[in-house]
Amino acid sequence: MPIQITIPSPGESVTEVVLGPWKKASGQWVEKDESLVEIESDKVTLEVPAPESGLLTITAEEGQERTVGDVIGAIDPDAARPAGDAAPAAAPEPAAAPATTAVATATAAKASPAPAAAPVEANGVSSVRASSVARAVAADTGVDLARIAGTGPSGRITKEDVLRAAVAMAGAGGGVAAPGPGSGPGGGGTGPSRGVRREKMSKLRQRIAERLVMAQHQAAMLTTFNEVDMTAVMALRKRYKDDFAQTHGVGLGFMGFFVKAVTSALQAHPGINAYIVDGREVEYHDFCDVSVAVGTPRGLVVPVIRNAERLSFAEVESTIKDLAVRARDGQLTIDEMTGGTFTISNGGVYGSLCSTPILNPPQSGILGMHKIMSVPREHPDRPGEIALRPMMQLALSYDHRIVDGEQAVRFLVHVKDRIERPDLLLLDI
Repeated sequence: MPIQITIPSPGESVTEVVLGPWKKASGQWVEKDESLVEIESDKVTLEVPAPESGLLTITAEEGQERTVGDVIGAIDPDAARPAGDAAPAAAPEPAAAPATTAVATATAAKASPAPAAAPVEANGVSSVRASSVARAVAADTGVDLARIAGTGPSGRITKEDVLRAAVAMAGAGGGVAAPGPGSGPGGGGTGPSRGVRREKMSKLRQRIAERLVMAQHQAAMLTTFNEVDMTAVMALRKRYKDDFAQTHGVGLGFMGFFVKAVTSALQAHPGINAYIVDGREVEYHDFCDVSVAVGTPRGLVVPVIRNAERLSFAEVESTIKDLAVRARDGQLTIDEMTGGTFTISNGGVYGSLCSTPILNPPQSGILGMHKIMSVPREHPDRPGEIALRPMMQLALSYDHRIVDGEQAVRFLVHVKDRIERPDLLLLDI
């Protein structure tokens, strides 16, 4: 009797998902617990495993929106294995596409203007790991997916990988897309392409957009700025980073110092660690669950470091590393991304000099870190003497409904003081 494949619940409050690309085709034999398809919700992306070994039948196509519990296919465990499907032990993994540089891709494209078909398995499903958006862009631009080394999770080809290859092809004379009428000077049909493409927003991107707009509309958001001298932290990190890594098995980064400084400031200024509930009550927290913004191929996610005030530097760094790796691999659970009481966002890793971060509802505060720059400042121990100092701009956005300006400024000064004097963090004072 066929066993139905249904949409599992990614977590509480999630009811709708979008089907990603199927990893197997109808009529193919699958093994129990083998990954069949990805489902994307507004919070997480999950893989749906085969509930049993048998013959697969697909009833829902990639890109369709479905609700939790919907049937998307079936597996017949009583069916005979097709002659073309070898047993699992005799079925080696398909060789990964060789890594190529953009120059190699462009050269190959120039030598062969008509793109070769991507490698396919016996059942007709492409063996190249690529997102559905990447496949659509590749079809539009004529890029051969087999010639691209993916930079996404598990080597998956992303839209950005395809666009880079398309630009390289154009630069090598391979072309990207046929120019439309009148695209060249004088409307003669020559010159660069002026194509227009629309893509449906992912559930995660839609949710990010909704929350950002909600934050702008529902909170009285204000931002205050300060700058912090990173000399002491940089010297401490340089002196002990090797010993720290040897002892704890994890690197010593700047984020650990800021998480500890923020938890110290939150305990001194509990209003910034609180929520407004239903517009009438304030919910205070005796714990510091610090959310850390992480960029992923699917969009920005904000996993939470629980009880950060109780963690050592090594525990903070280890937790950050674990959450960041699993965020980029799409393996975070909803529980790991909800419930934070304050957020830290490090735009400096992308080169940002200054920004006004947007609140992460229902939180009342978010700290923005930025790029470290050597700038002339008065020497802290020798008044009147100017020296180059490694400075970072800090931005604190807060909800003015619950946090007064004085409290916000004092909070930011507290963070600045602990970063410039990290001995206070180590001594917990």
